[in-house]
Amino acid sequence: MRASLLQIDVNGAESVDARRRRVAALVREQAGVDLVVLPELWTTGAFAYEAFAAEAEPLEGPTYEVMAKAASDAGVWLHAGSIPERTASDSGFAAGEGTLYNTSLVFSPSGELAAAYRKIHRFGFDKGEAVLMGAGAELVTVRLPETVVGVATCYDLRFPELFRGLVDAGAETFVIPAGWPERRRSHWTLLAQARAVENQAFVLACGTAGTHAGVPQAGHSIVVDPWGEVLAEAGAGEEVLTVDFDPAKVATTREQFPALKDRLLGLAAPRR
Repeated sequence: MRASLLQIDVNGAESVDARRRRVAALVREQAGVDLVVLPELWTTGAFAYEAFAAEAEPLEGPTYEVMAKAASDAGVWLHAGSIPERTASDSGFAAGEGTLYNTSLVFSPSGELAAAYRKIHRFGFDKGEAVLMGAGAELVTVRLPETVVGVATCYDLRFPELFRGLVDAGAETFVIPAGWPERRRSHWTLLAQARAVENQAFVLACGTAGTHAGVPQAGHSIVVDPWGEVLAEAGAGEEVLTVDFDPAKVATTREQFPALKDRLLGLAAPRR
């Protein structure tokens, strides 16, 4: 299986429409790849809190339409990163009404929406995303021909119980779009490897480059195998990281080292 992680530089001087067009062109250039992954909140910047409300859009809004067509044109599975989604209120999508979510979109090679995931763990503590956006409540997996993908977003990476839940739902590959800050880049690499090792799964984590609202981004998108080996890692700048990996390695790893079978805590009924 071949995947391309598009580590986008979210330049505040670039309009959202221009960025959509640029990113769609990058997706089309990946024709022949099985899976393309975009970062978190690439239309606005993950730390551009003041832009969330103004740039929020319905699930099937402009980003949905542009990314669905790009996926279809390229014939690829596309994890289109995430957008600031606004749900409809009683009066429709009027500015300032409805709930905001950090929502990921996954499209099939025909351009159909295969899944949408509202980020469960919101970053910011008492500000930013944590107070501006609602929390998702459902784990999401997507069955590709080669592997079952478990979907998570950025700050979710710090919560191992979410990934255990995805494994229980059949996930073999975790796809994680992010807008991770450079000052905590060491955590990014460590946690990506930890989630891979403890769940014996592939991790494809796609970050952003550049600076969002004054916050330098980590970049360093990364692909990790079920043994924790880093198969590919990007640098700090804008980059397309393409890697080949064998999804069958998940089953062989879990068979050779069946640690998941020894789980006791967190299960509905302990193994006897």
